Amino acid sequence: MDLANIKDYLWLHFVVLIWGFTAVLGLLITLPPVEIVIYRTLMAAAGLFVLLRFKKIPVKVSWSKLPKFLFTGGLIGVHWILFFWAAQVSTASVCLAGMATCSLWTAIIEPLVNRERIKWFEIFLGLLVILGLVVIFKFETGYWLGLSMAVFSALIGAIFTVVNGRLIKSSSPFTITFYEMLGACLAGLAFLPIYFSLFARESSAFLPQGWDWFWLLILSQVCTVFAFTASVHLMKRVTAFAINLTINMEPVYGILLAFMVFGEKEKMTPGFYLGTLIILSSVCIYPLIQYALRKKMTRQLRRLQ
Repeated sequence: MDLANIKDYLWLHFVVLIWGFTAVLGLLITLPPVEIVIYRTLMAAAGLFVLLRFKKIPVKVSWSKLPKFLFTGGLIGVHWILFFWAAQVSTASVCLAGMATCSLWTAIIEPLVNRERIKWFEIFLGLLVILGLVVIFKFETGYWLGLSMAVFSALIGAIFTVVNGRLIKSSSPFTITFYEMLGACLAGLAFLPIYFSLFARESSAFLPQGWDWFWLLILSQVCTVFAFTASVHLMKRVTAFAINLTINMEPVYGILLAFMVFGEKEKMTPGFYLGTLIILSSVCIYPLIQYALRKKMTRQLRRLQ
């Protein structure tokens, strides 16, 4: 491995570390989850618009594509609302443990959407994830709501990933993400009346206070615009296998960062860490099995030739 490859892998881990910090930011910002998503996506859309103009990438898309982009953005908006909500009703660590199921949800949903057969090892790893969640629920009964919301958020995130994987082939990823951020913002605004009726809050709660603006700037520009831009560039040089394997480290980095920022508040029972380890093990095993099967198939094709 040369110096350039090492640099790319270090950048990749740095990007994943940034993504792992989002749950921490969700607790540092004093706003409720819906408002966090509205400000995050609106500010991210503004940042992406500047980036599109600077790179001279077309902003306009056809009227047939626009509803698809906005709807997909709506999915990511719901995903983020549940994500921040889960962190606020439990802890960042519990939220990230539930979010660790995202890649395995994707592994199940993608074959169904593409009308392919679900592989045996995906079913096995899915059961392993369920086992990890059962262990966590057993030892952390007080956080069942937050964990449930995080798992549901992961499911919606997986649906978004599969749908977005199809859309990304039709236009620039930066243009698509710009409209998806707008769609996520609109989804948050549409949900506000229901949210206010369920949780009667004062109107002032909608406005960021003090340090909220700084943390929202980090969340929107660093964790969203910068991290996304860097990941797109890395995808051109780093293999999909390496990217998927590294992204699986996001919950690990997030849990470590949460403990560093919040200290004893994020300290959980040994049962929680056992359940999280089971989930992370299954998540990390998945790309390794895929890699081994691809190598086996390549060898078989070479023999036939």
